[in-house]
Amino acid sequence: MSESSGVPEQNIYIVDDDEALRDSLVWLLESSGYRAVAFESAEQFLAAYQPAMAGCLVLDVRMPGMSGFELFEELRRQRSTLPVIFITGHGDVPMAVSAVKKGAVDFIEKPFGDRDMLGLIERCLAAEQESRGKRRLEADTTRRLGSLTQREREVLDLIIAGKLNKQIADVLGISIKTVEVHRARVMEKMGAHSLAKLVQHVISAEPDAAR
Repeated sequence: MSESSGVPEQNIYIVDDDEALRDSLVWLLESSGYRAVAFESAEQFLAAYQPAMAGCLVLDVRMPGMSGFELFEELRRQRSTLPVIFITGHGDVPMAVSAVKKGAVDFIEKPFGDRDMLGLIERCLAAEQESRGKRRLEADTTRRLGSLTQREREVLDLIIAGKLNKQIADVLGISIKTVEVHRARVMEKMGAHSLAKLVQHVISAEPDAAR
């Protein structure tokens, strides 16, 4: 889907000071149906970076000026959700492993095969798309929760706690009929077609609600 439909287009952002490698990766990705955007330095990418960028970042660990690892750390500081694949030489493997422990998707050692790189890219994009969809759902759930009245929120919290209508009525000091009305409004406002979906959506947006 494209940006015109409200969903950002997934791009592969390549950051590497090696022009030959950049050109080779752009050719490989574009010939495989992906859209690739190349940058010759971490600083150049950072200047162009937007939080709404979607896709994945293919990043060389070692570059003149700001290193790939430093760029990764800066993106983490900015709470970037763009997944990162590191390109590394043999001597940089420990640094790449450290980056993976901090949230990078994976790393690939030079020289690498086209099939290996494409496999990583495909996995990375699928994970990013799933993550982006989850964030959209959480944001929508948070917005819907904000539309509930205080009483509707009290009823919702008791539903999440596993209480039956009679128990909710006893806790809140209202009639079962009133509970049913509030419950129906909660389901409608939350856009949930089943109790299971309602619980899943709320817990995804507010993990503490399950406690």
